[in-house]
Amino acid sequence: MLLFRRRPVSPVSPVPLASRIRLRPRPGQRLVVPVMCVCVTFIAIVDGAITTVALPSIARTFHLTTAALDGVVVVYPVCLAMAIPASAWLVERFGAKRVLLTALGAFLASSLLCGAAADLAQLVAFRAVQGLSAGLLFPAASSLLYSTFNSWEQVRISRYMIVPQQMAPAVAPVLGGLLVDHLSWRWVFYVNLPLGVPAVVFGAVFLAEHRGHRPGRFDLTGLLLSAAALGSVMFGVCEGPNRGWSSPAVVTALVLGAVLLTAAVLFELRVAEPLLRLRLFADRLFRDTNLINLVGLVPILGAMYLGPLFLQQGQGRSALESGTSTFPEAFGVLLTVQIVGVLYSRVGPRIIIGCGLAMVSGVLLLFATCDQDTGLWTFRTYMFLLGVGMGGVFMPTTVASLATLSRKDLAQASTLNTVVRQTGGAFAPAAVTTALVLSTPTAAAADPPVTAYQHAYLALAALAAATSLFAFTLPDGPARAAARGTTAAGGTARPKRRHEEAH
Repeated sequence: MLLFRRRPVSPVSPVPLASRIRLRPRPGQRLVVPVMCVCVTFIAIVDGAITTVALPSIARTFHLTTAALDGVVVVYPVCLAMAIPASAWLVERFGAKRVLLTALGAFLASSLLCGAAADLAQLVAFRAVQGLSAGLLFPAASSLLYSTFNSWEQVRISRYMIVPQQMAPAVAPVLGGLLVDHLSWRWVFYVNLPLGVPAVVFGAVFLAEHRGHRPGRFDLTGLLLSAAALGSVMFGVCEGPNRGWSSPAVVTALVLGAVLLTAAVLFELRVAEPLLRLRLFADRLFRDTNLINLVGLVPILGAMYLGPLFLQQGQGRSALESGTSTFPEAFGVLLTVQIVGVLYSRVGPRIIIGCGLAMVSGVLLLFATCDQDTGLWTFRTYMFLLGVGMGGVFMPTTVASLATLSRKDLAQASTLNTVVRQTGGAFAPAAVTTALVLSTPTAAAADPPVTAYQHAYLALAALAAATSLFAFTLPDGPARAAARGTTAAGGTARPKRRHEEAH
């Protein structure tokens, strides 16, 4: 008789090693998405602003004049505008993650090829690929951001997203000068790789799939019409100040662009599944905020373009003095955006945008008083005040434009917003250059007098004032309610399920 009986041991299924080890949790999409958007925005803005610094060095390498390199600069915004119309359909069909990473990969590859270009033809061709890639980057990044955060969260996150948008244009000229002077103009393109490659790896590993509803059949006719129209208009606007608005190439491009744009609008409004959902402009808040972006960006970006010209050509100062004197604008924007983030839900975008544009107009009137004897610190003070006014325009218009739209329309809305901003950005230097030419006597065409800059500032101030008056008519009740997390009737808005929770 056994006193002790051995108890049977039940078989234990092996436990995978990964489940027994407590792994560090993956970063959430509310962190991953802003990081990706910051990287993409910074890279694209720096690339768009840094190239002009390298043009003299590129001209010497290829034994050309700087004027002969005009195509290197113009091809980028033209191709960018042509690619934007297809971005919304691609995001809906393949998902924002795939579009963003593919476009960023193509952008980096074309940057490498630009740096290795053996002649001007290759450089222009690879620069065109850069522009096409950038045309997909901006809408895809915006779609990711707006589908991850709701309206009142977008106000908060915009306080931080504005930092790279303001720092990039200020850093680009300084970085470009250092690279050209100490390395080579080729590094103006190679510099995209150290930041871009880690961003691709980070996004591939941590970014979740963000896909909307399955789109309808691809609207090829709409793409051809809209891409050709935007490309033609962008070429005419960019080349008008250089070749003259009456030159055959510019007139042909603008007339052809207008005809194609009209045809594109008529076709997109009639087709059942349009590539560009222009009917979104039937929403008054979306339409009005985009109109403010289109017109209001001209005096804002025009002032940023005019400042260095005034300091270097009007006052004969160095590029370093110019760079350090226009940089305070970024600090003004960063200061105002923090305040706007707090006030947005309380007072609404209408008062903030209207007051911001009114301040921009007033500061531009101060700039119009600058002459040959104006000191740098006076100019820097004006630039800081200009940034304070600008900070009340950028973020509120973007957030308010999406406040009354459904989430399924975010990709299309982001695409249309990008089209409008790029068009306004192209009009800004064209308007400034035209104002300078009209205010300059024929005998001094190569060297505009100080009075020409003053007249240009006055023209920009008038445009900002008119846009300010229009901004005060915005119907911002729904935007204010969305920022508070309530409905326009006062009820609590039920938060929608985010992609982070779904994935």
